This record gives sequence, structure tokens and C-alpha cells, in this order.
Amino acid sequence: MGNFQEVLGINEVSSSKVINAVWKALLAEFLGNFLLNFFGCGSVIVMAFTTEHQPNFLLVALTFGLVVFVCVQALGHVSGAHLNPAVTIGMLSVGNIKVVKAILYVIVQCIGALAGSATLKALLPEEWHASGLGLTNLNPKITPLQGFGFEFFLGFVLVLVVSGVCDPNRPEAKAAGPLAIGLAVALGHMGAINFTGASMNPARSFGSAVIAGIWQNHWVYWVGPIAGGVVAALIYHHALRAPTIKTGKIIARYSTVGDEKELRGLDGTKEDNFA
Repeated sequence: MGNFQEVLGINEVSSSKVINAVWKALLAEFLGNFLLNFFGCGSVIVMAFTTEHQPNFLLVALTFGLVVFVCVQALGHVSGAHLNPAVTIGMLSVGNIKVVKAILYVIVQCIGALAGSATLKALLPEEWHASGLGLTNLNPKITPLQGFGFEFFLGFVLVLVVSGVCDPNRPEAKAAGPLAIGLAVALGHMGAINFTGASMNPARSFGSAVIAGIWQNHWVYWVGPIAGGVVAALIYHHALRAPTIKTGKIIARYSTVGDEKELRGLDGTKEDNFA
């Protein structure tokens, strides 16, 4: 029974030693997704109502990329700043997060995104609600299967970047992590926003869909990014990881861009001695 609880990570949300850190992590995930939908979807609405000729997709791409950069920089040391079920499930597939914590992350990510979209709706004039409030939609010329393909590769690229900058054997990549992740998000928007809305984040699309009350082809925005994220995580973990660093001293291990000490407290692990 003990091994089963350890595999699921039940001890991480029941032990008095780490429960406070877990709840802080959940709050961080909530806030990150709240801000993502509030500012990101807000930029979509601004684009819809202020452009006279061609839509300003660059505005949306930069807004989403910047808000992810800011949130990862600010919250990474608390929760790892997944901010995305595709990232969380990708990390789960390679054992970087336990099952129970992953489930809790996904739940609060969706709640945070929903709260962000709801707040945005409450602050906007009613005539602007017709814009869809940042809803992700497929281009009429794009089939659901094609949309799945786009979202698959968006999730793939994002999780590949996350895996690379969070590789515990690449400590030099840690400082650039937030910027690299933010740029990956901006890149995805610039490349695919005209086809699928460039969600790459199931929680982001979920929040907008609930508020807009439109669920057409919503499965694309869950299955696509998550499938791509899992494939990217598995490929990186089994084929692309940096060689293990052995210095004869304690090796600092961290599975996210977060602060090493915070994460050791969060997941209940200690440094490994390879001397």
C-alpha cells in the first residue's frame, strides 16, 4: 500500500512536511493561468476591435509570450510554473511529477484560466463579448484532424523547450528558461494562430470555451497539445537528455526552472551524493 501511495504521490499532499509547499504550488498555477487568460485573451479582443485591415497577430503572439515569460520568472520557484496541462502531463509521462500532484495541477490550471476569462468578461463592455472573448476556433478551411496536427506540433515544441531548459544536467540553461519558454509560446502563435488560434494549452482554451459557451471542436485543444507534449517529453527523456554530471560532490537536482531548494522541499526529495 505504501509503494502504491508513493507511486501516485499521495504522500505529497498528505504529509504535514510538504503540504504547505504543495498548496503554494497550486496557488501559483492558479495565478499563472489566471494572468495568461486575462492578458492573453485580452490581446485577442484588442486585436479584434482595433485593427482596420489585417489582424495584428504579432500583438497576440507577443502578449502570450510575454505573460508566460513573466509568470515563469515570477512563479517558477514555487510550482515550476507549468501553467499548462500539456506541460504537466508531459512531465508526468517521464516521472518528473507524481500522479496526484499532476491531477491537482491540471484542475487548478483550468480553474485559473476560467477565472481569468470570467474576470476579463466582467470588465469589458457587453458589446465586446461578441468577439468570443479570446475563444480558440479552427479556421473554416482547416479540418479538425488538421487542427489536431497543428496543436500536436505546438504542444511538441513547447514541451521540448521546457524539457531542454529544465534538464538537471544543463544547469547553464536554467537562467534562460523563462525567456526560452516565452519565446516558444510566441513562436507558436506567430506560426499557427491563423489556423487554430494557437492554443497549445488546454486550460487556456477551456477557460475561454466555458465563458463563451462554445465547444465546437474543443477536443482538438486537449488531445493535440497533450499528445504532442507527451511525445516530446518521452523523446527528450530517452534520447536527448544531457549526460549526467558527476563532480564527486552533491549534484543539485531540479526538475523545473524553479529554485532548487524550493523544489527539494516541494517534492520531498534530497540531494543525491554521487561521490
